[in-house]
Amino acid sequence: MADEFGVAVLVTNQVVAQVDGMSFNPDPKKPIGGNIMAHASCTRLYLKKGRGENRTCKIYDSPNLPEAECQYAIREEGIGDAK
Repeated sequence: MADEFGVAVLVTNQVVAQVDGMSFNPDPKKPIGGNIMAHASCTRLYLKKGRGENRTCKIYDSPNLPEAECQYAIREEGIGDAK
């Protein structure tokens, strides 16, 4: 549908801590939607809250973009550069 109408589609998914006791991963979060949500999207972004109004956006998986991350801030006037 997005290709047909030329619009971007945003799908969100919640992550949970994986506490199986067998993982020594320093960031043991996993998406609730699992493989179904992962394969239903082309580019996956990981959004994380920072201190105050600062946030981090990481390109987690993409067929045409390298893994990267950026800092930004959410303010009353909108989204801007992180301080």
